[in-house]
Amino acid sequence: MEAPRMFAILTLILLPTVMYGGYALLRLLERGEELTEFRRTYFRAGHAHAGVLLVLALVYYQYLAGTTVAGGLQWLACVVVQVGILAQAGGFFVHMAAGRTDAPSAGTRLTTVGAILLAVALLFLAYALIVAYPG
Repeated sequence: MEAPRMFAILTLILLPTVMYGGYALLRLLERGEELTEFRRTYFRAGHAHAGVLLVLALVYYQYLAGTTVAGGLQWLACVVVQVGILAQAGGFFVHMAAGRTDAPSAGTRLTTVGAILLAVALLFLAYALIVAYPG
């Protein structure tokens, strides 16, 4: 199976976990669970980034499949996108759990690494699209 198709399937399977995360946050808020403003903010940020970036990934895979990029590089690009999404969104959750309002944490660094990976993957796709459709 080609990488873009396989990763699109994986992403479609992951999306319901993000939907459940939204439901879980709503339930916590309705029950008045002890969520500080700090934790609520980073939970929302992690949840929102995960959902938006997974939808972006579906578009990414569709465009990647239409390029002339070799199979091995397509696999690498797909892995970089998925790791970038996990790092970017996951970093917010790590910061929520272990961070403080007045200082960066391991979560902050993880989110930054995720953003860099996603930027590299998007620039790679832009290059691949330019090469695939030169005129």
